[in-house]
Amino acid sequence: MKSNVGGVDKILRIVVGLGLLSLILILEGNARWWGLVGLVPLATGVVNFCPLYAMLGINTCPVKDKAA
Repeated sequence: MKSNVGGVDKILRIVVGLGLLSLILILEGNARWWGLVGLVPLATGVVNFCPLYAMLGINTCPVKDKAA
């Protein structure tokens, strides 16, 4: 599993994931469970890998110089 989520993308995913998870505490009734959707961006941000990015060939990680 090669990393394909870069720095800004990673931070954004974690913030959005935590924001969505907070809906569990804010909303009432069955609508609150939609906050569990936040687990997806949170997990992809923490592990630096997004399966959808892999399928689409997207990589936001900076390219490392192999000449060093």
